[in-house]
Amino acid sequence: MSTDAVPSCGAAGGVLLLCWARPDAVAPVVPVLRERVGLAEAGDGWTLLVPEGTPWRSGETVERVATGWAYALAVGVSWPVLAVWWDADRCGCVLASGFRRPVGYVWLANGTAVGEDEAMRTLGEGLGVASGATTGGVGALLALTRPDSSVDGGGRLRGLLTVLEEGVGVRLPEGVVPGERAEGVEGVRVREVVREVVPGVAARGRAEGGGGGMAVPGVGARVVALAQVGVGVPVVVWGVRRRRGGWVVAGLLLVVDGVVGGVRAGGWGWWG
Repeated sequence: MSTDAVPSCGAAGGVLLLCWARPDAVAPVVPVLRERVGLAEAGDGWTLLVPEGTPWRSGETVERVATGWAYALAVGVSWPVLAVWWDADRCGCVLASGFRRPVGYVWLANGTAVGEDEAMRTLGEGLGVASGATTGGVGALLALTRPDSSVDGGGRLRGLLTVLEEGVGVRLPEGVVPGERAEGVEGVRVREVVREVVPGVAARGRAEGGGGGMAVPGVGARVVALAQVGVGVPVVVWGVRRRRGGWVVAGLLLVVDGVVGGVRAGGWGWWG
């Protein structure tokens, strides 16, 4: 993996989402983000998602948006989601898995670690990185938490993705090069994105020379609708518990949209 594939902290805000599942399994869940999303393979059994939206411009921090996106994708599925994010002052990662509380780690732009070793251990375990090693596996992840004045925030992110490449096969697609102004799909140059997912619209070809669309009738549409309801309910509960009205509204919108989508798809009977 090229070390140029990761931005340095100090760049404009951005988020990359890595799902431990193949694109065909991830695509039906993507509409829960309610964002236009670029989707591509990212190694053996991994999928990269690049949301086009930049909601942090409305006052939310990039870290909080990344956490919300990762959590929304991971709830109700069997695979974890890792969000890698950056803004002008900090960068980091967030791991979401099922209904568990997301676990994150943060570095300042100068590479100073802001977090507990236990959080990094939990990240490694959740991603299936081998434990008990001193030069690899969780040992290599923990090395990213140690003081090192020669490594800045971007170097920490490069180190993280290198460990994941060696440990679990994560490989960013050729040509994914977030720049200093990287913001979503437009700022990330992707030569071979397999498809683009639009909220409420089926996945469609996006690679050069590709075209056309794929309808998602019947059972496929019901899968999307069910996923929206399945994610919306816990998002509402999470928002209520933490007294965050924005998340409550977002969860309710997902539930309503899912119910309406299920009805339009012919009802909720799977084989109907």
